[in-house]
Amino acid sequence: PVFLGCGVPDAHIPQARVLESAQALEKLGGQVTTRFYPGMSHTINDEEIQTVKEMLAEIGRFIF
Repeated sequence: PVFLGCGVPDAHIPQARVLESAQALEKLGGQVTTRFYPGMSHTINDEEIQTVKEMLAEIGRFIF
């Protein structure tokens, strides 16, 4: 599983680059979740952290 989250706008990562990365990772077999957050700059939020925790718990590698 792969999670790509990005603020819109993000001064460091263009939205097109996130979409290109998602496409490339899917071609490699990744199960990609992509989310854009309007009004959020180059940072992370609680929803992203929770999503990644859930992804990790699902694959059984980590217990939170």
